[in-house]
Amino acid sequence: MTTSGRDPIESFYDAHPYPPPVGDLDAIASRSSTGPDRVAHHLVWPDRSPDEIRSMLVAGCGTAQAARQALRHPHLDVVGIDVSATAIEHTRRLIEQHEITNLSVERMAIEDVASLDRRFDHVVCTGVLHHLADPPAGLRALRAALAPHGAVTLMVYAPFGRTGIYLLQEYCRRLGVTTDRDDIAALVATLGELPNDHPLSRLLRTSPDFQHDDALADALLNPRDRAYSVPELMELLTDAGLRFGRWERQAPYLPDCGSISETPHAARITQLSPAEQYAAVELFRGTIERHTVIAFADDDTRSGSVPFDTPERLVPITIPTVIAVDDPDRLPPGAAAALLNRAHTFTDLVLFVDRAELETVRSIDGVRTVADLGAGAVNLVERLWRHDLVVLDATGAAAGEGG
Repeated sequence: MTTSGRDPIESFYDAHPYPPPVGDLDAIASRSSTGPDRVAHHLVWPDRSPDEIRSMLVAGCGTAQAARQALRHPHLDVVGIDVSATAIEHTRRLIEQHEITNLSVERMAIEDVASLDRRFDHVVCTGVLHHLADPPAGLRALRAALAPHGAVTLMVYAPFGRTGIYLLQEYCRRLGVTTDRDDIAALVATLGELPNDHPLSRLLRTSPDFQHDDALADALLNPRDRAYSVPELMELLTDAGLRFGRWERQAPYLPDCGSISETPHAARITQLSPAEQYAAVELFRGTIERHTVIAFADDDTRSGSVPFDTPERLVPITIPTVIAVDDPDRLPPGAAAALLNRAHTFTDLVLFVDRAELETVRSIDGVRTVADLGAGAVNLVERLWRHDLVVLDATGAAAGEGG
């Protein structure tokens, strides 16, 4: 706390709102549907019907995240909370501008969420917990706000991919760099002279957080943030009474996906527990910048599981960002296509399939079950799922239109 009693994070985000405020959300509003997104839903809950999910809490909603979620999920009752008055003000402007009727917002710290006196089917907390003075207390508060069979989507910083950021944070602290306009202008000029092989150089080229002054301040001049390695994140979840369900994008953590699967160590890694596998692959990759995990209450042992032993109940749904590259000049011998998810940042996460497998993939329509796809489909679909190429509807209900 500051001498005024205000948390420095509250003061920081009042002065430097994040994400940088947007003028409108017309692009999202034009794409909003009248019902649930099957892919987004079954990524979290393979075995729950979308109409069972009624509410969402966006904890640390920033300037626009709660509005985006409400537009994307008009069937949900969405509540956004944030400690920053500036963030809440920007969100309320978006509510009015887009006539969003399924969203309410409150200025509130995550630790105080119990004062809402509500429980939510889906709690979304991305890019926030690592800024709290006491992240475990914040996560325990969110766990207490979770409805039965609810899910938490949590994103926290990861240490190894942010090495360059932490070097420059320390650099700025040593020089006493502040967030005033002249200091930020001088910092921008200085960053342009970083050595090409500096750990931050890659992020300067690829991350949007270095294209706007407030975003730059959030990355390099934030008064408080910490990162979590995979083991530290698993401990954080356990201490909060949560159970790890899956990674939002799991292929970067799996030893049978990408270039690590071709190494002599791949088989050795698969002998480890799942949590140890994830930790090893994080170290192998070395540049994971953030972890996004889907977790459930620790007394909910069923949610999130995929029953591959009942293929007659499983309906695969292709993720919209998946493409198939079938140029023979770019494929290894025997491969008919390379399947990849364009949302992945690691270019080695490619699944090669032969001609028969490609035909099976092309027959996935969001209606046929795995059993309908024919002999050998179970193994193929599990590989597709592990590579983040499909999600699975395990409700056993008749599938509607493809997602």
